[in-house]
Amino acid sequence: MNTVKKYKWTIISVLIILAIYLVNSSKGLMAVTLTVNNFKTMLSVLPPIFIIIGLLDVWVPRETMIKYMGDKSGILGGILAVLMGAFGAGPLYVAFPVAALLLKKGARLANVFLFLCIWSSMKLPLLMYEWASLGGRFTTIHIISSLAVYVLGSLLMERLLSSKARDIIYSNIELV
Repeated sequence: MNTVKKYKWTIISVLIILAIYLVNSSKGLMAVTLTVNNFKTMLSVLPPIFIIIGLLDVWVPRETMIKYMGDKSGILGGILAVLMGAFGAGPLYVAFPVAALLLKKGARLANVFLFLCIWSSMKLPLLMYEWASLGGRFTTIHIISSLAVYVLGSLLMERLLSSKARDIIYSNIELV
């Protein structure tokens, strides 16, 4: 029963695709094809990321991470979070294992929140495309306003979290 509970969303997804196939076989086959293609894409992206995360876990001592991105890192931790997010490669689901590693190594929650925000909308290739397509003025306004919102939002989210919520976050990280 634990296995069924653990994989309930996978089972539900398979049942939905089966129902779609029974109602309309061409749409069902399209759903299967899209699912398989997405799964292949994920399998091509995740292994290299997990290797990099494993190497970071071994090569970067916890004390170093605490020094540069921990609670007392100040503005340097925020700058590193922005740079890591901006130079990140891959879709957003790749950023979550990296964020988990940062938390596991002692990074400040606000810095991890900031890293995730930057990764989601301000990666360097995206900003370069935006500059070429929408112009420098728009991109500059976008960067400044987004950074202001992300920094303030990250600090606010960290401050609003209760100590119990923080403990839950850190205990879940230890399980990963």
